[in-house]
Amino acid sequence: MTNLDQLRADFEKTSNRAVSFPIAGALVWFIIGIVSTQLSTYYGLLFMLFASGAIFPLALLVAKIRKENVMASENPLSKLLALGVLMVNLLWAVHVPLMMKAPIFVPLSVGIGLGLHWIIYSWIVLHPVGIIHAISRTVSCVLVWLIVPKEHLLTGIASVIVICYALSIYIMLTREIPTRKQETES
Repeated sequence: MTNLDQLRADFEKTSNRAVSFPIAGALVWFIIGIVSTQLSTYYGLLFMLFASGAIFPLALLVAKIRKENVMASENPLSKLLALGVLMVNLLWAVHVPLMMKAPIFVPLSVGIGLGLHWIIYSWIVLHPVGIIHAISRTVSCVLVWLIVPKEHLLTGIASVIVICYALSIYIMLTREIPTRKQETES
């Protein structure tokens, strides 16, 4: 087993399937979807911008309850995933100006942007769940953005994101995690 294989095995062991962030994301996007039905488009977008900031602290709480150690680990793969999250959050330099100049694009940019780090997760765990999540989320957000009337865009995008999260959480909880014996045989 290579050092990278050992790091991956350690990540799998300490992260406890790493579902705290998707659970938090699904919950927050569900709330965004519900609240967006009660607010004007502008205030719904403002709510989305602020509510999406709750994903990280909520995920830390869920991780504590689930005994996940995704972000605080000494494992460099955990640090890589944290850098992916940082990368995604640098997109706020795009989301905020869009809110000021072209708010119709904000649900699309935030909806897609906050899901891009899933690709790194897929590489870490050697499973396509993150790639499936990122691609299905991107495609479904674009389709909703193109098809749904603008007054329902935020609700539609929030809905497809929650569905993507639900599918990903299911896959994460049911996927086979290679044992050390399986890893050495590969």
